[in-house]
Amino acid sequence: MKTTLIRKEDAGAKRWWIVDAKGLVLGRLASELSRILRGKNRPIFTPHTDTGDNVIVLNAAGIKLTGDKINQKVMKRYTGYPGGLRLIPYKELMAKRPERVIRKAVWGMLPHSVLGRRQIRALKIYRGAEHKHSAQNPMPLKMEKGILVKAQ
Repeated sequence: MKTTLIRKEDAGAKRWWIVDAKGLVLGRLASELSRILRGKNRPIFTPHTDTGDNVIVLNAAGIKLTGDKINQKVMKRYTGYPGGLRLIPYKELMAKRPERVIRKAVWGMLPHSVLGRRQIRALKIYRGAEHKHSAQNPMPLKMEKGILVKAQ
């Protein structure tokens, strides 16, 4: 039996999915989003090709962090200058920029290469319930037993 490697041209059109993040746990959601962005949910998955889909995340402000992570976890950012380390607590980050929390969690689960940078661009995150991608006819996904599945 031969191994089939899919080329970018043979991958087909990208589908659009929409997820409501209200009440979902950050890590579990991020792992599922990275799986869809990479294309691991499709039978044509090839590690070196972008076979993933586009994902829209709504209600990013309603995401949950388990335990006491909201008070203990800190995002590190470095300006590039001596002494330029900036530490931002997740409590402050969730209040101001909850989209950044989800993007950082998903980016940590994608390959840190040209391929990963292309795949993270397929993730659209919105703080509220409105988005501007209705022309793409996104199909809804919901979390069941820790896995994102098609909503009926």
